[in-house]
Amino acid sequence: MRHLLIAATLTACGLGLTTPALAQSQGDWTLGLGIANVNPKSDNGTLAEGTVPVEIDDSTRPTVTAEYFIRDNLGVEVLAALPFKHTITSNGSDIGTVKQLPPVVSLQYHFDATPKFKPFVGVGVNFTGFYDADTTGALAGSELRVKNSWGLAAHLGADYWVSDRSAIRADLRWIDIDADVELNGSKIGEVEVDPVVAGISYVMKF
Repeated sequence: MRHLLIAATLTACGLGLTTPALAQSQGDWTLGLGIANVNPKSDNGTLAEGTVPVEIDDSTRPTVTAEYFIRDNLGVEVLAALPFKHTITSNGSDIGTVKQLPPVVSLQYHFDATPKFKPFVGVGVNFTGFYDADTTGALAGSELRVKNSWGLAAHLGADYWVSDRSAIRADLRWIDIDADVELNGSKIGEVEVDPVVAGISYVMKF
């Protein structure tokens, strides 16, 4: 899916060099309602001085985006979502779970590819708040804490406008999420989540 989205977006960028289209105008607002899958990278690090390798599984939740166009084709977007819940495993066994909220604020440029098909790229800042960490398996009964994280984010996607006021969006994000981990109040290492977030949504313009 990721490869198809990237190929489609690059194709649309090429079309934008030759095909005229109407701009998304300064002062426009868009609201997007959708769903996204947060898929952490493989090998999320090791804890306890390298003795405990960890893997963090993926999670899918509803999302909301709001974007305001500060210039023609140039917008500021805010991403919000319901909490994502991830299972943490080590050597194939569950050792805990954690929830997180990953709001992102991005500056995005939307290309005029065709009147209906408009790809975009963006860069931004992410704050990930982790909470409700719980331990299972070998760590059951211990107090687990994953600390909050700040990082950069990149965004790539495309809108297909089905009318003057609504579009279907497919997009990918990469988010830099590195978080310290504490067990019973003592730091035991860091996890590198660094997920790719794949989403689809329905976008409305106001």
